[in-house]
Amino acid sequence: MKWVATSIILVTLAVPVSAEERYQSFDRDPRWQSHQSRLRLLGPRPVKQDFGFSKTQHAGGRSAGELGGYIQPAAEPAYYAKQVPKKTFADKLTASGVVNCTGRQFHVVLGFFNNKTLNEWRTPNTISLRLYGRGDVFYGYLEYATSRWRAGGDNPRPFPFLTDPETGRRKPKGFARNRSHRWTISYDPFANGGQGVIRASIGGATAVCNLDPGHKQDGATFNRFGVMAVMKHWDEGGEVWLDDLSVGGAVESFDRDPNWDGFQNRQQYRSNSVRPRFDFGYSKTRYAGGAAQGELGGAVFRGDCRFPDKMAYYGDQVGDLSLMKPIRASGKIRLRRGVSDSTTLLGFFHSKRSMQVNPSQASGIPNEFLGVAIEGPSRHGFFLYPQYRFAENLQKVDRGSERPVIMPDGRSHDWSLRYEPGKGASGGRITVSLGKQQTVLPMDAKHRSQTTRFDRFGIITTWVDGNGQQIYFDDLSYTSEQE
Repeated sequence: MKWVATSIILVTLAVPVSAEERYQSFDRDPRWQSHQSRLRLLGPRPVKQDFGFSKTQHAGGRSAGELGGYIQPAAEPAYYAKQVPKKTFADKLTASGVVNCTGRQFHVVLGFFNNKTLNEWRTPNTISLRLYGRGDVFYGYLEYATSRWRAGGDNPRPFPFLTDPETGRRKPKGFARNRSHRWTISYDPFANGGQGVIRASIGGATAVCNLDPGHKQDGATFNRFGVMAVMKHWDEGGEVWLDDLSVGGAVESFDRDPNWDGFQNRQQYRSNSVRPRFDFGYSKTRYAGGAAQGELGGAVFRGDCRFPDKMAYYGDQVGDLSLMKPIRASGKIRLRRGVSDSTTLLGFFHSKRSMQVNPSQASGIPNEFLGVAIEGPSRHGFFLYPQYRFAENLQKVDRGSERPVIMPDGRSHDWSLRYEPGKGASGGRITVSLGKQQTVLPMDAKHRSQTTRFDRFGIITTWVDGNGQQIYFDDLSYTSEQE
């Protein structure tokens, strides 16, 4: 009897929840169909970080000795910074100095941050100037991010001081390379009714950023001030130099080595995080918190429907599913890394129509898709919420304020998707849950087309290009046939 009872338990765990659903634990390679999901055409690219204290005088400081060097954007963190007493959104912050950007192309962050929470572009716990160089000029962006990955900035255009005489519209002001510019940055927690205001200037031009409502309440903790590489993906780097710094009133002249905290700021290596190097599918890892080793996921960049080699999916072949019957999916999820302007789509789609080449980027949702999106906007962090798009551009996205929030903080969550078709004038609805959070997206009746079909379930790239995420799913249950 004991042997029979044990056998029954094992069989129960292995079978689907219902005859219409399939269960995948990924304890072995399921050999789902891969369409360019391991896109190795873009090989690893060389990264060079070579910045910190230098005995040079490129920035135009009062004496020899400065901070700077060659800084390159990459997914991996690199910084050189002064350790400062712990500060929060309740404290005043000030810094100033001179900067000279000699590189033609670069992307760096200058400001206050927390070296324990570096994760991605618009990394949490930051108040900074982001300097972005292209050609003969560079631009300055005033930005911040809370402890909950919610970000804000000025306008959000870069220092918009110039007015086009023909259109009357404001446009970005570029600052000349190979020239010293004085800069400042400050944070006042008592301004704007106590919500907090960040101010910055470059070469006399100023920018103001009011913290969004609720962002100060998120909290933020800062323990460093300095420069760090923008953590997006591989890109070209360049030289940036700083001198005559003042941080919280303490002057740093760099006439000698200050022995600041450096992390991976003097190294050369090759990075696999190259946009859009898709690298997702079956993985032997166990990040999502599944019952056993093995899962679905990896590096998922946004796709681009204009080019057939910039779209990808990894999916299981399911039956010919329609909108006339219920559709379900559930499992575990973990977002390890989420860069601003990135999206992961998981759900039901069509192996051919969802991969259709299209010259228009009017919508980021692939045709014939119903599922969940993991994305921003950055001002609100990262959400997991329902969206769909069907034939004749019938589409809908949940824009509600109660969308489930997911953070790239290493935590595993249970999630579910449930589509219920309506009757008559009711188009039905899609319910998505993440732990105890839940949102409902009503479907328009005219969108419930009988011609819509899905034949795959899995990860599929968007139709509008952008940055990437590292994300994992496990213990998936999903509709595989409809009676």
